[in-house]
Amino acid sequence: MNILKDPQSYRRAAKGALWVAAGVAILLGFGWFASRSGPLASTRVTLAQVVEGTLEPSLFGIGVVEARRAYFIGPTTAGRVQRVLVDVGDHVRAGQLLAEMDAVDLDARLASSSAAVARARSAVAAAQAQVRDAHSRLALAEGDAARYVDLGRQNFVSISVVDAKLQLLHSARAQLAAVESALAGAREDQVRLEAEREAARQQRGNIRLQAPFDGIVTARVAEPGSTVVAGQAVIKLFDPGSLWVTSRLDQSRAAGLGPGLPVQITLRSSSHAPVPGRVARIDPASDSITEERIAQVTFDSPPAGLSTGEMAEVLVRLPAVHGALLVSNAALRQRGAHTGVWAHQEGKLRFVSIDVGAEGDNGMLQVTRGLKAGDAVVIHSEAELGEGSRVRVVDSLIGGPQ
Repeated sequence: MNILKDPQSYRRAAKGALWVAAGVAILLGFGWFASRSGPLASTRVTLAQVVEGTLEPSLFGIGVVEARRAYFIGPTTAGRVQRVLVDVGDHVRAGQLLAEMDAVDLDARLASSSAAVARARSAVAAAQAQVRDAHSRLALAEGDAARYVDLGRQNFVSISVVDAKLQLLHSARAQLAAVESALAGAREDQVRLEAEREAARQQRGNIRLQAPFDGIVTARVAEPGSTVVAGQAVIKLFDPGSLWVTSRLDQSRAAGLGPGLPVQITLRSSSHAPVPGRVARIDPASDSITEERIAQVTFDSPPAGLSTGEMAEVLVRLPAVHGALLVSNAALRQRGAHTGVWAHQEGKLRFVSIDVGAEGDNGMLQVTRGLKAGDAVVIHSEAELGEGSRVRVVDSLIGGPQ
């Protein structure tokens, strides 16, 4: 029978064809969706080649502004604070009086010491006069003795008279020795009393707390009326010209770090205006807990209003590395304990463990092991990659067909 002559059969055949076409379209759509968004979809990636070139590495760290020369000004003996003449933030000059302790009985002791020194000087002067008199008596006794001895040899005088003159000579010599000894003792007393007076003056001066240098007051630790012990600070100040940044830097990136390297210092208070500086010193002891090197960085010209305790970021310019293999740090991936990159070879991915060295502030890394010049590595991917991932290389992940 001819179905074309049977309208009902024709309709059934047309309807079946439509269902078949719809099924084919659905299968095609599912296949397209699976290839684009499903588990069979290719992951879009961007690639870059490992190149050989010169790297200008930098080392980033965080630090705190500190004073290299800070002082705690206080008395050398216990006492009570009588007055404090400066306040926090004051700029002081070397020798300026900052505070003063209660003198108690120091003035009376100093006056007593001065009087004792005056008496000692009078005693020395009297002893010196006695020595001069003893010298005169001795000279007279020596002349008389010599004359009478000569007369005795000529029998003009008796031996007893000669002996008497000789006895006077011995007495004059003994008297001179006694007054010279007394003079020496008087001089020693004078020296001792002058030393005691100087000690009293020094002690009196020590209660006047003076600035040892030009600086800025950072704290008033004790107020008038407070009792402090020896060595306790009353005033704290620092030398504004000694401010530097104590910085912490990653040990693994610190190869080549040394004094004199240029640094860009970005203060928290002025993050828009980096300040140039230099590495002044590298501490010989590192922090084993944080695995950081500690470096002191000075300012070429300290900015106005700089304060201690302010946070800062430092970027150290390390010596250039020539002939280095370079790759973008965006290519680094972590798989367990291994750091590496996804290498793209003949359309397939392979995870390659690498070692890296210096890093530049342009985002480039030095590769010291694992890659060679010309290798293509994945820089960005729109999904997590694995060994079996199907990828599609594109110029950019922004825009374009999904």
